[in-house]
Amino acid sequence: MTSIPITSLFLDVGGVLLTNGWDRDARKQAAETFGLDYAEMDERHHPTFDPYEEGKLSLDEYLNRVVFYREQPFSPEEFKAFMFAQSKPHLEMIDLARNLKVQYNLQVAVVSNEGRELTVYRIQEFGLREVVDFCIVSCFVHCRKPDADIYRLALDIAQVLPAQVAYVED
Repeated sequence: MTSIPITSLFLDVGGVLLTNGWDRDARKQAAETFGLDYAEMDERHHPTFDPYEEGKLSLDEYLNRVVFYREQPFSPEEFKAFMFAQSKPHLEMIDLARNLKVQYNLQVAVVSNEGRELTVYRIQEFGLREVVDFCIVSCFVHCRKPDADIYRLALDIAQVLPAQVAYVED
């Protein structure tokens, strides 16, 4: 039996390269910080977040539905700054990906579910372009994990077989 070498590394962003972008804990912290009713915010979040992550809503549209559907004593810019500030790097994983890419001449791709503004911020802020060759993110491709289409797209763009990929997911 012939083994097929791994030529590509597919990585999630949230929980792998960085902390999660806008998860339950971050939303709870936002509710506490800004004096919001978490249960109400969470109820409004659920039907709105998938379209945001699929690139069908902007961050402003998402926030208008979840937080700013009524007047607030803080601005959307303050709230977005808080959201972005929740992102922290997992430096050891970023270094590992960088080192594996060089050592094994791997093609490295992000395969992730995130909204556009958070994705762009996180890629720029944490220098992920230095590590990653391309990004297949739900907001850019309009489908989300675990839909098989997002993985097929990543394989097609990488021009590899599934057996040639190591995939790291949180």
